[in-house]
Amino acid sequence: MNGILIAVILLILIILLGVGAHFVDRIRRLAGSEMFGLTREEVRSRWQQIEQSSKQGAMGAKLAVLEADNLLDTALKSMTMPGNTLGERLKVASARFPEIRSVWWAHKLRNQIAHDSSFHIGTRQAEKALKEFERALKKLGVM
Repeated sequence: MNGILIAVILLILIILLGVGAHFVDRIRRLAGSEMFGLTREEVRSRWQQIEQSSKQGAMGAKLAVLEADNLLDTALKSMTMPGNTLGERLKVASARFPEIRSVWWAHKLRNQIAHDSSFHIGTRQAEKALKEFERALKKLGVM
């Protein structure tokens, strides 16, 4: 009889711990992603600088896309997302946050800018990429 009572109590504790862990995880997700070494205020400040750069002609638009990509990478690192490159971190982050998958297009645009000095970027193209980066940062809960 005592053995059954102990087993029932242990089962109840295991269930409560599981529910509690799930509850804590849900609260963390609602509160936003936890970051280490980077504050949301710093992210917002850097984003304002990126927006200002984007208004400075073609070179400013290129720089803004490069900086937005860098900010996303910094945010993912701050969230301790594993990977050696932004691409690797994005793969992991996309599995955890499926709604940020559309930022891949903007990251690929960044790669074109970084690796092809003659690459021309249009104003609308830059605006679209920046909107994707901003959307991803918001979905991650860092901005």
